Amino acid sequence: MEPREETMSVGGIDVHVWKGGRGDPLLVLHGAGGNRGFTRWLRQVAERYTVWAPTHPGFGRSGDADWMETVDDLARFYLWFIEAAGLGRPHLLGQSIGGWTAAEMAAMSPRAIDRLVLVSPAGLKPETGEILDVFYYPAPQLRAMTVHDPKTIPEWEELYGRPPTPAEVEIATRNQEMTARLAWKPYMHNPRLAHFLPRVTNPALIVWGREDRIVPVECGEQYRRLLPNATLSVLEGCGHLPPIEQPDAFARLVIDFLGGARP
Repeated sequence: MEPREETMSVGGIDVHVWKGGRGDPLLVLHGAGGNRGFTRWLRQVAERYTVWAPTHPGFGRSGDADWMETVDDLARFYLWFIEAAGLGRPHLLGQSIGGWTAAEMAAMSPRAIDRLVLVSPAGLKPETGEILDVFYYPAPQLRAMTVHDPKTIPEWEELYGRPPTPAEVEIATRNQEMTARLAWKPYMHNPRLAHFLPRVTNPALIVWGREDRIVPVECGEQYRRLLPNATLSVLEGCGHLPPIEQPDAFARLVIDFLGGARP
């Protein structure tokens, strides 16, 4: 099925959704930068799985959720989304704050999902380093810090090669404001999450970039230790956005993991 955009209502909120592919359902949750739709890696994964890629409430073209104040709230909302969309027990993949949301969902209701993929997720406080203050830097400087080497990114020109339009600037500001509301205090982590992750016995894949300057790779080790059935894959020469920086390698990791034998 070719990717298409649609709007569905969940709890009175209009959610903008990209949907496409074939096979078992895979719910994909985006990071603070917003929903990029069917980029290169997602098109490859959609050859094997039916991808649902919603835009979080308060982001992009989705409706507002004035009551939503924490990533916990967003996680509960997406458990509701799974039911409203009739996804059954989907695979779940989240990146950055979307990965944090996915981890919270799994901790709340492990049986609601099948396999779990966490990509550079926030959510845990580093033991030695720190999570970068993404609200301190102007957008061009932050973008440069988010990736390791723009010259190696196949879709760099397509995604970032022109100045943003006024509408895109407005959406980026909206995304940043909603991210701040959800993740400002405590900053980018939930001090209680670590206590609940051992409950998640689902097969889990954690993917990180070795040169991640946003969320340090040591947090990947923390997730690996806390999740009983997890493996950690660290990509060399990669920053905070493995799906964009190394789309082909990342897509292979995801497809291989999701297609693994059931426990």
